[in-house]
Amino acid sequence: MKSLRTKLVAILVLLIVAVMTAVGSFLINGVESFYVGEFYDQMIATFDQDFLQRLSRTASDENAPERMKELLMAQPNLGIDLSGRNVYILDQNGAVLSASGTETAVRMTDNILSAMNGEVGQDSSIVANYMDLAIPIQGAEKHYIVYVLDSKNTVDALNSQMLSIILRALALGLLICVVLAFVLAQILITPIRALTVGTQQVASFDFSQKLEVTGRDEIGTLTRNFNHMSRVLQNTLSEVENERNKLSTLFLHMTDGVVAFSPRGEVIHYNPAAVQMLGRGLDASVRFEELFSSAADLNQVLELKRPNSIGAEMQVRGRDLELQMAPFAGENSSGGVMVVIHDVTEQHKAAETQREFVANVSHELRTPLTNVKSYAETLQDGFDELPEDLRQNFLGVIVSETDRMTRIVQDLLTLSRLDFGRMEMNIQRFPFAAAVENVYRVSQLDAERHGHSLSLDIAPDTGDVNGDRGRIEQVIINIVSNAIKYTPDGGKIHMEAGNLSAETVFVRVIDNGIGIPEKDLPRLFERFYRVDKARSRESGGTGLGLSIAQQILNQQNGQISIDSVYGQGTTVTITLPRA
Repeated sequence: MKSLRTKLVAILVLLIVAVMTAVGSFLINGVESFYVGEFYDQMIATFDQDFLQRLSRTASDENAPERMKELLMAQPNLGIDLSGRNVYILDQNGAVLSASGTETAVRMTDNILSAMNGEVGQDSSIVANYMDLAIPIQGAEKHYIVYVLDSKNTVDALNSQMLSIILRALALGLLICVVLAFVLAQILITPIRALTVGTQQVASFDFSQKLEVTGRDEIGTLTRNFNHMSRVLQNTLSEVENERNKLSTLFLHMTDGVVAFSPRGEVIHYNPAAVQMLGRGLDASVRFEELFSSAADLNQVLELKRPNSIGAEMQVRGRDLELQMAPFAGENSSGGVMVVIHDVTEQHKAAETQREFVANVSHELRTPLTNVKSYAETLQDGFDELPEDLRQNFLGVIVSETDRMTRIVQDLLTLSRLDFGRMEMNIQRFPFAAAVENVYRVSQLDAERHGHSLSLDIAPDTGDVNGDRGRIEQVIINIVSNAIKYTPDGGKIHMEAGNLSAETVFVRVIDNGIGIPEKDLPRLFERFYRVDKARSRESGGTGLGLSIAQQILNQQNGQISIDSVYGQGTTVTITLPRA
């Protein structure tokens, strides 16, 4: 009974059987009722008042039972059929005195009992297999009962024939019903099967098939609505997929970390940025308390009302993290807690660097300004009293400090232009070996003044570069000058250049100077940072040279790296892409 066709055939068959059963029952009952009614109509027509009086008079004659029987048998309306209907003359106790047939006894019926009590017995049931009438007749001396009994043989024969007709009609009806049911089922099931296949395809996200509308009835309307629903669902899923892809891409590639927790504190979602910031793996076994118990309580966050949130800060592996925690809730879920993590380490460093930069600039300018002011006031107060050589010495200090401030301001302007991309670069192709040789020649005199041995080694076929030759030479000169400054007199400084690879050239400056402590190496390119501040000031350094060098090389796709062992020497390597 899982098949719609089987159900439909079964329903129609049951319907036909039910209808034929009901019709047959009504027909049979109708025939029964008709014959019972016809029987009693005949009895009423026969036993009228005159005939009853005649029977009463006959009951007083001799041999009254036979005479009464003959009188009854002569009545045309009685319709006596010796095969089915019989007439009996009974005494007061129900014994047969005379009969139209061979039966000499009758069964005691309700009608006979009524007649024995002096009443006419004329009740009969449709379900009984007989019809009877019992009429009390009072003679002069004796009382008799006229009893008419019909065995319903005619009714039974007619009912049997009718039942046969009904059964043949039922068989023919069932055959026609089955055929029509299969035809109707096929008409109904074909579009339903198409709809079933269509729903299976839609369930598997296949929207390429469009169902054919075969009619304008309810199934045709359903098919049209299904096609429309399929198109709408396809468009909706496409829009949802696009939005999901957008959110997924944003979630995966956003720089802020995002971690979502269930109301029980279990991790349910996270992005790669969160893993990187927290420095640990995240899965369903990780709980809110393990990560952010120091920042907030989970229940406290869950009790917040939108759009409220809790902000906090924490440190993880030396990084400063800013947290924003807020609850979220879905339509069909209990929600949870969303934590957005923002790495503010660089902002804090930038703020600290800015404060240090302002302090360093103030300090670097304050020292020469103080010297200039002191010497100028001295000259102002006693210019005429001071000897000529002392006055010249004071003026020399003023000029020297002014030059120092000029260099500081000039370096700051250079860094500012580099930061904002306003430094003009004269980009052209030039031989890298020639630029290195030029720096070597320029630096020789300065190295000789300190008793240093300056050597140069250039590999053959060193390639050309595209860049600002003047700026690149300025960077190399700065590196060589630092080597000369921070190497004790009589040291060794070696320059070498060549091809680092098919795409890169390099120049390396190696000295055996004082070296750089390992803790200071990461900060060498910070502005105003100096390892030995007293020595740097004595040599006129501002602490901006390496920062400027790095900025110039960055703008020309170059790199600078420093390796050093404290007390043994330093190696500085500059690389640039070949032209």
